Amino acid sequence: MNETSSSPRSSAARHTTIAPSTSLFFLAAALSLLGSVALFFSGDHTRGIFVGLWVPSILSAGNLLLGNNHDRH
Repeated sequence: MNETSSSPRSSAARHTTIAPSTSLFFLAAALSLLGSVALFFSGDHTRGIFVGLWVPSILSAGNLLLGNNHDRH
């Protein structure tokens, strides 16, 4: 049994790219996480936890502002 190019498997393997605006939110979240870890292990536990709480907030804001732009077929 031969697979054709219109098989579901080939359409699921499409190359996807991340938009620059999405990348900025991921970068901000990653920097917040790294800053949080640095603060926490430098002895400033309270500020480290506070900055660590920014990560889900940044990702949520990105999801809210950019919306869900995925193709649904």
